[in-house]
Amino acid sequence: METTVDILVFGAHADDAEIGMGGTIANHSQRGVKVGICDLTRSEMSSNGNVELRAQEAEQASRILGLSYRGCLELPDRGLTGSKEQLEAVTREIRLRRPRIVFAPYWQDRHPDHNACSAIVEEAVFNAKLRRYMPQLPPVQVEQLLYYYINDQKDLALTADISGTMEIKLAALAAYRSQFDAVTGGDRVETPLTQGYVKRVESRDYLTGQAAGCAYAEGFATKRPHKVSSFIGS
Repeated sequence: METTVDILVFGAHADDAEIGMGGTIANHSQRGVKVGICDLTRSEMSSNGNVELRAQEAEQASRILGLSYRGCLELPDRGLTGSKEQLEAVTREIRLRRPRIVFAPYWQDRHPDHNACSAIVEEAVFNAKLRRYMPQLPPVQVEQLLYYYINDQKDLALTADISGTMEIKLAALAAYRSQFDAVTGGDRVETPLTQGYVKRVESRDYLTGQAAGCAYAEGFATKRPHKVSSFIGS
């Protein structure tokens, strides 16, 4: 039987989802919500680390976050074109996991792969509900598609209080030592990620939390109105 989840988070690379919404993932996992991450690529173009090491780091981060599922579509890193084959692969993942809510990277980021991932997921969410598209798998109507921020934060529409799970998020990010640890020698090279990037993420979540009236928060964007059942209580 294929693993199904309540929430499915797509990222171009392992660590994208953790950067953008690791605290929100941990918060939902702790409450018994089944959360999954699907990485589109194996991050083979990363300046530091390699495919095998990055997979190990993703596995460790998954345990820390309490994920119910993690998959990788093994699409080409720096080769996300939105081709028919790539769109079908993402649509198939949605239909196999049958999530109620899907998350994708915000559509305007300084990394082209994040933008491409956002566009592919948006199309796949639409196609997943069409019964005559890939009819070998039953259609899935996703309730909402939301967007998390990796780098630039604009069009903020929703915030999630992660005051109680910020430490878990930081622990998950610490699993990606090849990406975020300072360079001290060997065959690693300096990148923007090795120069205090995690601290900048923490500062962003702190400022977002202060604006929302809590210690830490993660922000989200949406292209469709987000429905709530009540403005008071849980």
